[in-house]
Amino acid sequence: MKERNQYREIEDFLADESFRLWMRSKKDLSGWEEWTLEHPKRAKLVEEARLWLLAMKVPDNNMSQEKLNAALQSTWMKIEKTEQESKMELKLIQLWSTAWVRKIAAVLVFGLLSVYVYNNYFASKTYYSSYDEIVNNLDEDGLLEQINNSNKPQIVTLSDGSSVLLQPKSKLSYPKIFTGNERNVYLSGEAFFEISKNPKKPFFVHANEIVTKVVGTSFRIKAYANQSNVEVLVRTGKVKVKSEKAIRNSSQEEIVLLPNQALRFTRKDQTFDKITDITMDKSISSSVKSIEQLSFEFTDIPVSQIFKTIEQAYSVEIDFPQQELEKCHLTTSLSDQPLPEKLKIICKSIGNNSSYTMNGNQITILSKGCN
Repeated sequence: MKERNQYREIEDFLADESFRLWMRSKKDLSGWEEWTLEHPKRAKLVEEARLWLLAMKVPDNNMSQEKLNAALQSTWMKIEKTEQESKMELKLIQLWSTAWVRKIAAVLVFGLLSVYVYNNYFASKTYYSSYDEIVNNLDEDGLLEQINNSNKPQIVTLSDGSSVLLQPKSKLSYPKIFTGNERNVYLSGEAFFEISKNPKKPFFVHANEIVTKVVGTSFRIKAYANQSNVEVLVRTGKVKVKSEKAIRNSSQEEIVLLPNQALRFTRKDQTFDKITDITMDKSISSSVKSIEQLSFEFTDIPVSQIFKTIEQAYSVEIDFPQQELEKCHLTTSLSDQPLPEKLKIICKSIGNNSSYTMNGNQITILSKGCN
């Protein structure tokens, strides 16, 4: 029997005796409930297998593959028989309804039903792809998820050295370690990204209906599930934006954004509006955060002042030996660098084996003073 982690088809579950026992008698002797909770992406298959068991009325004794196939075939024949009976009833109704009034009435009813079904089941879904849908449909396992339920931003450091400033009521899913030729993360809400440069491994942010592609740059994405628009604003570098639907259909050109440019995606109309000067858009200009306004170019500036700038930008707290670093001044450029890289550059410039540790939004600088 295959290891249950390798189950990919309904038949795999149906052929498992312990699974059938759990479904039929609710005796979970093999930890199926815990396994299902640990593998939420398989929950749909588990539910479908349960429905098959109910439809086939599978007995609790051992079932050979031949019996399993026969039971599946029998169920399919029942389904096909029901569909054939439904089609036959429809033909009889059509033969009976020959009067022109009934034909017109049927057309009107069909038209109204079509409009209702489209508006209620298709129209809304064509312009809305949720974060949960995208994440749950992924093949990769082991994604980490950071949810910010606090009232202030949280810093998230990725395995490649990139940093993400996650705003309240937002969540981010990302792999523990990036593998393959791409770096993919998934956002619902608002976050400011500073991406570590790696031209061979482009970085993709999937935010509901849109995908933002970068190599190394800083930008903000605002994509709350309950808001009508999705926005992308570039601070440094260049990004390319495309819709999830366009990627699947290999259509639509990528929209390129440069520094101080933005893009607004309207969910209802599925339209993109490129904004070449963010100062001319009141909605976007009023939402600019500290991290997007502060300068990280320092010329003979006290280290303590540099730390204050970082605290203000990232909503973090930095603990450092004030007496040892009191007379330390630095001239350095920290623009377009993720937070971990900024801290590395500062510690290297200070010297004397200076280093830092980071625990959430708390940063500790270890140093014996300047060179």
